[in-house]
Amino acid sequence: MQEYVEIGEELIFIAMGIASVIALAVFAERFIYYKKSLGKKNEDYLTEVRTSLQEEPEIHWKTDAGEESIYTRFLQFALKQLKLGRKGLDESLDGQILSEKLELEKRLPILNTLGNNAPFIGLLGTVLGVIKAFYGLGTLGSSGAEVVMRSISTALLATAAGLAVAIPVVMANNYFSRKSKVILQNLEILKKELLSYQMNKTKV
Repeated sequence: MQEYVEIGEELIFIAMGIASVIALAVFAERFIYYKKSLGKKNEDYLTEVRTSLQEEPEIHWKTDAGEESIYTRFLQFALKQLKLGRKGLDESLDGQILSEKLELEKRLPILNTLGNNAPFIGLLGTVLGVIKAFYGLGTLGSSGAEVVMRSISTALLATAAGLAVAIPVVMANNYFSRKSKVILQNLEILKKELLSYQMNKTKV
């Protein structure tokens, strides 16, 4: 039994190591993806586009300026759909927003899963460590105090490792979720203003 417990402990720490590597990789990939659509440059671009939609008789803002973002991609798509009627444009832009939402939320379930389960994996390691400690105490008696204390220390380390993985992962997931909502809200605003622009253009 003791051998299985020790193997289980090792597997727990290996799993935590793998989880941390996966979380780091997902964070890096998502950060690079989101960065293209965040920051002052994108805010200025959105302001320019909204001003053009509200004040200019013809759309002349750039959709190919600099690095492609969600906003430039959305507006490139919208330009091709302006010839549709109001209902067709509305449904078309809704579909594009849904498509962008899927891209924004891509791989975030991995962070969510790791954040929710890492503490429990660490807790399992703690349970195995406590089992090992009590087994040593029963086998060695009072003379095995050092072994018992070492086992308990390892058990607590497993919990600490679980929390060390879970806390930053949850923070990263919350960060991306908040940014995703901001981007989607901006797309909804652009959609409404595009619909308004298209309606005003047909009246002229």
